[in-house]
Amino acid sequence: MDAAQEAQKREAFRQAVVNTLERRLFYIPSFKIYRGVAGLYDYGPPGCAVKANVLAFWRQHFVREESMLEIDCPCVTPEIVLKASGHVEKFTDLMVKDEKTGTCYRADHLLKDYCKDKLEKDPNLSAEKAAELKHVLAMLDDLSPEELGAKIKGYGITAPDTKNTLSDPYPFNLMFQTSIGPSGLSSGYMRPETAQGIFVNFKDLYYFNGNKLPFAAAQIGQAFRNEISPRQGLLRVREFTLAEIEHFVDPEDKSHPKFSEVSKLEFFMFPREDQVSGRQARRIQIGEAVSQGIVNNETLGYFIGRVYLFLTQLGIDKDRLRFRQHLANEMAHYAADCWDAEIECSYGWIECVGIADRSAYDLRAHTDKSGVPLVAHEKFSEPIEVEKLVITAVKKELGLAFKGNQKKVVEALEAMGEKEAMELKATLEANGEAEFHVCTLDKDVTIKKNMVSISKEKRKEHQRVFTPSVIEPSFGIGRIIYCLYEHSFYTRASKDGDEQLNVFRFPPLVAPIKCTVFPLVQNQQYEEVAKKIAKSLTAVGISYKIDITGTSIGKRYARTDELGVPFAITVDSTSSVTIRERDSKHQIRVNVEEVASLVKEVTDGTTTWADVQWKYPTHSS
Repeated sequence: MDAAQEAQKREAFRQAVVNTLERRLFYIPSFKIYRGVAGLYDYGPPGCAVKANVLAFWRQHFVREESMLEIDCPCVTPEIVLKASGHVEKFTDLMVKDEKTGTCYRADHLLKDYCKDKLEKDPNLSAEKAAELKHVLAMLDDLSPEELGAKIKGYGITAPDTKNTLSDPYPFNLMFQTSIGPSGLSSGYMRPETAQGIFVNFKDLYYFNGNKLPFAAAQIGQAFRNEISPRQGLLRVREFTLAEIEHFVDPEDKSHPKFSEVSKLEFFMFPREDQVSGRQARRIQIGEAVSQGIVNNETLGYFIGRVYLFLTQLGIDKDRLRFRQHLANEMAHYAADCWDAEIECSYGWIECVGIADRSAYDLRAHTDKSGVPLVAHEKFSEPIEVEKLVITAVKKELGLAFKGNQKKVVEALEAMGEKEAMELKATLEANGEAEFHVCTLDKDVTIKKNMVSISKEKRKEHQRVFTPSVIEPSFGIGRIIYCLYEHSFYTRASKDGDEQLNVFRFPPLVAPIKCTVFPLVQNQQYEEVAKKIAKSLTAVGISYKIDITGTSIGKRYARTDELGVPFAITVDSTSSVTIRERDSKHQIRVNVEEVASLVKEVTDGTTTWADVQWKYPTHSS
């Protein structure tokens, strides 16, 4: 099958999935009666249930398993917080405009689409041109605005809708800006991630944890990104749910006590060396990846293993899941190592989880901006002698020079690192004064020699004070759910063989409804039994759907298979019922009193359908 046929097949499959999802109200475009807004979607009843089940499992798998501290912070964030984190300055994408209509497009997406389209659909493409386009795709993240603009002009790329010429690329900040309070003087943004709420609360969380490291904090919440040209359904949206973990650890000890529990897991990994040399992802044991230095440390490796277990237990196909290491040009300057869990779907490989060792960058940035030390302490069993930097601000002289800003200047001087302090000392001794940047004032000030004393002294220390490193797994819940929909979808012939029926093979863990209850025929006795079973299912916390219409049982099965319901209970007598499993379509006979407990055991995972089939008699319809 050539590339064009493969692309058509993927598109047809995607349309079948999306049509089913929208028709059965898993999700729908928001504000549909007003023709919608790009990049905003509503979750309908089954979609809400799937999302709730995914998040409940996330809490169980991560928050409870690791005794994490879960918090819930506001979506509106003051500007100063996002200035400290770097989002105000750097959270941008390059945009181009249709020069006649003003319609905006993301520049790298237009170039990416052009290259992929040519590679997939142009039968006359020379080998040399194909190699050039593949190189452009590989280097896309490295292109400067000028280089990106030159490529767009060189390939004659125009506005997709009008074919008009495009402007030169320019940066666009993706955050939604707002003002806090009626005066409009206090600027804020809708948060682009949930992580900053955890970082600014570090001091209190550390105290709550008994001043002990390591520990992890977690947050589930909405995040907002004003995407330039949102597309790909749930994969690129303007409001979405993130589930993020910040695991704080001593930078000198990134071992993990439970690493042995995941070290034997083997799955597809795509180290940067393999990407650069043109090799494919390969199966590697995570223990080997850490011991060989492919993954930076045990704690990062532990979370990669836990993410693998989380995704595969949800129903993601392990053969279409890989962990790709960030290339050098993708890495943040402060990151020690970073991996993305990528899931293959009809759109290609989609980044769904980022697992990064962010070093101590975030806590240091907020310490510098706020003046509040976000640090941890290690007490020594015996005092040790160390050479210590001593910075003594002469407050009288600073007060005369800076008046109301004295406190901020003092805090900035005392927060200096050793290298910066010794450079300042040398300049003061040589020139008598020096320029010094005060972050909280956002300007340079002149410091004179009589305003500060900088020296090194030998002291006995009773504790070590340090800024923790952070390992951050960040989950895009909407992206995971969409990939789960595609991985779970298949079609099969109807009983008569005259039509193809849609089925979602959701594991019971995430299925929106765990079972259905059908009286075989409209009969008051059967309906009473169905209501009794429904009541017992409610009592044990099992979601169900009851259908007492006179529709044929085959059609009722097909309707609920399309919703991914794993079990169907058919009431065909007053003492026992049949339970049908969705994918095998096998049925067993069970006494009415045992139904609820049996369904709960299977949906909770304490027993399997295979075990149940051994225990109960098979029913032939």
